[in-house]
Amino acid sequence: MADTTTTPKPRLNLPGRGARKLVEAGGALVREERLTPGGELPLVVRPASADVDLADWARHNAAHVEQRLATHGAVLFRDFAVTAPVHFEQFASALCPDLFNENGEHPRRTVSGKVYTPVFYPPDKQLLWHNENSFNHQWPTRIWFGCLRPADAGGETPLADSRRVYEMIDPAVRREFEARGVMYVRNYGTGLGLDWQTVFRTDDPAEVERRCHTAGMACEWKSGGRLKTSCVRPAAVTHPRTGERVWFNQAQHWHVACLAAEDRAALTASFAPEDLPRHCYFGDGGIIEDSVMDDILAVYQELEVVFPWQRGDIVMVDNLLTAHGRNRFEGAREMLVAMGAMMTYGEVTC
Repeated sequence: MADTTTTPKPRLNLPGRGARKLVEAGGALVREERLTPGGELPLVVRPASADVDLADWARHNAAHVEQRLATHGAVLFRDFAVTAPVHFEQFASALCPDLFNENGEHPRRTVSGKVYTPVFYPPDKQLLWHNENSFNHQWPTRIWFGCLRPADAGGETPLADSRRVYEMIDPAVRREFEARGVMYVRNYGTGLGLDWQTVFRTDDPAEVERRCHTAGMACEWKSGGRLKTSCVRPAAVTHPRTGERVWFNQAQHWHVACLAAEDRAALTASFAPEDLPRHCYFGDGGIIEDSVMDDILAVYQELEVVFPWQRGDIVMVDNLLTAHGRNRFEGAREMLVAMGAMMTYGEVTC
């Protein structure tokens, strides 16, 4: 692909960066390439010179990044040596000034400003592909993942093109999901997962009810202060920029058929279906057959793109166009996450 040129020359020295500067190299500041021959996802962007400052380049080329993101769904920025959380945040903020920093669904440690560590998930478990927070009324359209230290083994972040997922799911199944939606049912207080106080960031049941109403969720208080919520969300939406239909839900994160066999056996032995910590149905309450979820998982598996993390890598993801996951890993793994450009289902065509 053609090199990317810059617009007006930016400043040469940045606060906190010492001698790092942005200079032109052979008429271009970065090089663009495919991760694999013929592969669209992700686009790889590398500096043409060791002195290119990624955050400053991003400020002057934000429209170009957005255009590339709309085409490829994800962009991997490699070899820019962004190995400090503050520089990671400067880059993400250059492209999205309104980074999001309040999400009880994913309590995590703040690293720098609005940059966090990923939500904890056991390293010996695979985190399946998903579009972040698509079970909520509001979700980020932009996500950045930064690698401070790759795992000793594994720990990749698989990506899958949500446009292709939509296209490859059996048309009859796709029509049924689009017509009926997905109902997400959650039981808090089972001893598994986050409690409702953490997720809703309050101890006040009345405030929980208010937030549920605002977010289009039904809630039911059960004995012992336990809470049950349910909500119906679309299974697919139209991307507001590209006009393409994308598969946008987290059924595979909630349906018990998608759990590891030993986890599913333990849960179903301990809970009645209606009391499971998490489960999902069609939007009208109908059962989603296990075989249907098996077929959907097979589509993701076929489409996933996996690459090993390198120290300093940053992947920017359009959350509507691209699903992500996390592979099992061994050893220490240090990652950064930032999210922003929030949107709701009321702002897209479902």
